[in-house]
Amino acid sequence: MIFKQLVEPVSSTYTYLLACEETGRAVLIDPVLPTWQRDVYLLQDLGLTLAFTVDTHIHADHLTSARKLKRELGSQIAHPAFDNLPCADHGIDEGTPLIVGSLRIDPLFTPGHTDGHHAYRLGDRVFTGDALLIDGCGRTDFQNGDAPTLYRSVHDKLFTLPEDTLVYPAHDYKDRRVSTIAQEMARNPRLGADRPLDEFVEIMAGLKLNYPTFIDYAVPGNRACGLCPEDLPEGLVRYCDQPLENRQG
Repeated sequence: MIFKQLVEPVSSTYTYLLACEETGRAVLIDPVLPTWQRDVYLLQDLGLTLAFTVDTHIHADHLTSARKLKRELGSQIAHPAFDNLPCADHGIDEGTPLIVGSLRIDPLFTPGHTDGHHAYRLGDRVFTGDALLIDGCGRTDFQNGDAPTLYRSVHDKLFTLPEDTLVYPAHDYKDRRVSTIAQEMARNPRLGADRPLDEFVEIMAGLKLNYPTFIDYAVPGNRACGLCPEDLPEGLVRYCDQPLENRQG
């Protein structure tokens, strides 16, 4: 398998490139619009064909590049079927793996951050989106989020995976790249160390987080698979398409 972990600095989002070495077919998990060209160049340099873009959920802090990559490369848009997006080509459900060449990606329904959130397991690693972060988790105060639901998703779905499973989150704000299920079970300050549900709910209720900067544009834009709104304020343009210099000169 070919594997690359890529970072988008504006939203501190990790995008994951997975590819079958035999067929050259690839998947991008949580691709971000400002870095779509970087991803195209990487695919070209590696001689890969993008089969699917796959998002873990409807993001509130950035726009997916799923629509843009479909237009540029002909890739299919895979998205949790729960969200019922008209722009998606393939609905993802737990229990139905996404097969790309020799890769088997198993969806895990992990609501709580959003009501349609999914994580994706591939062999010895799991891509946890915002459900489980390194020493943390996603917020639960918008998009039908719910703290008790997130607690059960993590404990019943993610913490039951083998303890040496590698945890690759959708974000990290301290430049950390990877954790393990064992590490998160032992030391995650919100969800680990056998913390009971009532304490987790109290922690999440007391966060008092600011209203997300980009949510009013990101959510409708991502319901359209990454459509940048025309009325975007100048201060938020960095969240949209940022073409790189043409490599052909």
